[in-house]
Amino acid sequence: MGKIIAFELLTLDGVMQAPGRPDEDQRDGFTHGGWAVPYAAMGASEQDRAHTSLLLGRRTYEDFYAGWPKRTGDPTTAVLNAAQKYVVSNTLSEPLPWDNSTLLKGEATETVARLKKELDRDLVVLGSRALVRSLLRSNLIDVYVLSIHPLTLGTGSHLFTAEDTSRALRLVDVKSTPSGVLIATYLAAE
Repeated sequence: MGKIIAFELLTLDGVMQAPGRPDEDQRDGFTHGGWAVPYAAMGASEQDRAHTSLLLGRRTYEDFYAGWPKRTGDPTTAVLNAAQKYVVSNTLSEPLPWDNSTLLKGEATETVARLKKELDRDLVVLGSRALVRSLLRSNLIDVYVLSIHPLTLGTGSHLFTAEDTSRALRLVDVKSTPSGVLIATYLAAE
């Protein structure tokens, strides 16, 4: 059985909304899109990514598919194109357009829990706010890799919200980048 690893980009005040582009996610009037770009920090090596599969929510899958397969000159493109992608959605239908994509229909936590038991490799969740929140509430996330950026926005959607129950996490690794990003790895406490 593999682990579920939530890899999330956050601000110091916990905002995870729209780190990549100004137009990425403007829901609720969010105007700070693209906040992570100046920091250019990644937390997983190419070798780490080669041994994982991606678990994505519909919105993140569609957003990634709109840009990544067509990028040239970026080694991440090849990694994402080759990765097995599991997409949790009740609105998409097969076949999914991006190579190596499998649709997971049904109630997200049940479907993902079943997949987690079946696989012998890790599932990495990138972004996918609604999905990661439901997995978090069902205690399905084993590892949190939080790329914490040195800025506050004061507004935007957060990874952890007031509706979440309290939970203990255990810090197992922390790295800093020259741009001031802290990449903190936490294990879910048992």
